[in-house]
Amino acid sequence: MSFWHGVFISADRIYLKVNLEVNSLSKAIIAKKEKLVDDFAAELKEAKAILVIDYLGLTVEEVTNLRKDLRDANVKMKVIKNTYLKRAAEKAGIEGLEDTFVGPTAVVYTADAEDITEPARIVSKYEDDIDALSIKGGMLEGKVASQEEIKKLAAIPGREGLLSMLVSVLQAPVRNFAYAVKAVADSKDE
Repeated sequence: MSFWHGVFISADRIYLKVNLEVNSLSKAIIAKKEKLVDDFAAELKEAKAILVIDYLGLTVEEVTNLRKDLRDANVKMKVIKNTYLKRAAEKAGIEGLEDTFVGPTAVVYTADAEDITEPARIVSKYEDDIDALSIKGGMLEGKVASQEEIKKLAAIPGREGLLSMLVSVLQAPVRNFAYAVKAVADSKDE
């Protein structure tokens, strides 16, 4: 019997030496990947708005700027393998987005219930400026949204903008009345 790089050779048989360290290393890697999927599934489950985007062709600087703007708005962006993304979406109970998990995929999401339009607004702004970026689809408050619906949502002002518009509309009659009273008072002075 002779030995050659983990292989035992005898006259009638060949034996392979099994390395148990490799097997335990594989289990550790699988456990790490399962934890990654479980953690991401928990984040997706809490998300109020999820956008699936294609980032192929973006420069490092463009991705960095996009991530910074998203982070400033309390929105997260994660680049993850499609197989992990499919498993995480399945664990989170998200259905209807499977066809968007093709090619280079990044997920933009927020658990902020105050303004679910913010991720759509930021990504749409970048999509308009950069041809390489495109929205594949998304989910808003548990409902699947197409690319067109997300674009329409992005055109709507945010919560702060809508509140300022409402205040402006409510103040207009009072302001007009005050101008009318002032005009009458000015005309009496003359």
